[in-house]
Amino acid sequence: MNRDIIIKLVEIAVASGARQQMACEEIGISVRTLQRWCKDGAPVADQRPLAKRPEPANKLTEAECKEILEIVNQPDYKSLPPSQIVPILADQGIYIASESTFYRVMHEAGEQNHRGRCKAPTSKPKSTHCATEPNRVWSWDISYLPGPARGLYFYLYLILDIFSRDIVGWEVWVEESAEHASQLIRRAVMAQNITRQDGPLVLHSDNGSPMKGSSMLETLYQLGITPSRSRPRVSDDNPYSESLFRTCKYRPSYPIRGFATINDARTWVKEFVHWYNYNHHHSGIKFLTPHQRHSGQGEEILKKRHLLYEAAKARHPERWTRQTRNWTLINEVWLNPEKSQVEDITESKTTAS
Repeated sequence: MNRDIIIKLVEIAVASGARQQMACEEIGISVRTLQRWCKDGAPVADQRPLAKRPEPANKLTEAECKEILEIVNQPDYKSLPPSQIVPILADQGIYIASESTFYRVMHEAGEQNHRGRCKAPTSKPKSTHCATEPNRVWSWDISYLPGPARGLYFYLYLILDIFSRDIVGWEVWVEESAEHASQLIRRAVMAQNITRQDGPLVLHSDNGSPMKGSSMLETLYQLGITPSRSRPRVSDDNPYSESLFRTCKYRPSYPIRGFATINDARTWVKEFVHWYNYNHHHSGIKFLTPHQRHSGQGEEILKKRHLLYEAAKARHPERWTRQTRNWTLINEVWLNPEKSQVEDITESKTTAS
């Protein structure tokens, strides 16, 4: 932020009765910084770009940089990376600089580019989605369940509605398969009575093979569901499903020694899903149960809680130093929000409090 604007904001705050120190802390600077900026009564321009700094004693000379560039462009070395060039030179009794320095000099000269017939690596943008009601954004994943012996596993498929945190579909199988995932998606859509006329539905997952199988993608296309996937090698792009699996595996009744049969696993998961949807008061939705949120009962329940708290405060106001607990639900649930969206969510929570 421009320092002239910061100075003006602090002056306005002080004129309105705020302490200068508190105003500075709120905007993120110290009082000493403000005093330095306002030296002699007028804002002083930033002098850092004009400062003359001494060159590091270990800086490479222009001749050394030129020598590095000449070496890496020689016929014997032009197809080799610095990680190989430097040891080869060392075998010849030559040392100019480290591998990292070679890379830096090449980068500064514009000679550090992608080579080879393979496709250059690209950064995939974050998949960002917003749910404002149930059945708009679903998240799903597959996790291991321990089997009857070490190294044997069953596979738990779970589909979660991120708006309500309701588990809308689940299955347990002995293998990971796009066909099983397709069947589960169809059953979940039928159970929720979702049609194309209800509006778009996004299904988010990671990059596992069942998520990208041809039968799975064809099913999504037929149902009018938009597929969404996490970025490669980014472990926290599917946070709702990962959090759900943690809740599942930290249940007191979870059999850490494994399930004897697949029917035992299915029975346990069925009981867990019922507990999670109907009895678990989720902290992310103001301690409603996912079913209450999913079925539209949440607003009425939270309204009653608010009235109860207000009545309790009216009976004993001396026991309350601030407002009663905030029972207001935020009706925008984001999956992987951008930085600006995170700031807006934080601001809306602060305002509601």
